[in-house]
Amino acid sequence: MWDEILDGAVEESRLWDECILACDERKLVAVFSPLAEERFAVGLETIYEGYLVHYGKPRLFGPPDPDVALLLGDYLYAHGLVRIASFGETDAVSDLSELISLCSQLRAEDLDGDGALWAASAALLGSGRLDEARTALRLRGDAAPLEAAARAAAGDAAVDEALAAHAALR
Repeated sequence: MWDEILDGAVEESRLWDECILACDERKLVAVFSPLAEERFAVGLETIYEGYLVHYGKPRLFGPPDPDVALLLGDYLYAHGLVRIASFGETDAVSDLSELISLCSQLRAEDLDGDGALWAASAALLGSGRLDEARTALRLRGDAAPLEAAARAAAGDAAVDEALAAHAALR
């Protein structure tokens, strides 16, 4: 999976190639893809890497400045969405677009809940069952319905592991 993400970036731009961390600096930890269907793993982790480039500690890339980080993160979002779209799952693409948008809102307002949002989005990707839970987070800052949905779909242990890995990369 990691080589697929890196190879795609290298093929896309010399600039992204120059941002790749040395092998011994990379953190090859799949955070939220273990909660999703296996076919979505590369796309989901590509999008999550874009999120980390924008807001956290990236696992694969080390952009040299904020401008390159912004562009690289956006590239990774788009490339991950293209990977998911290749399965013809428009509901999954819609869920991920909502995820990216709501995460941006949370970060702009300095609010928590992104971990639960990521976990629920991964575990229920394309199911069409996240609208009410996302609304609770968006309007009231309540991530509990998202976390409960993730736990119901993927199990407590898997969600706990994903949330702990996410916390370490924030």
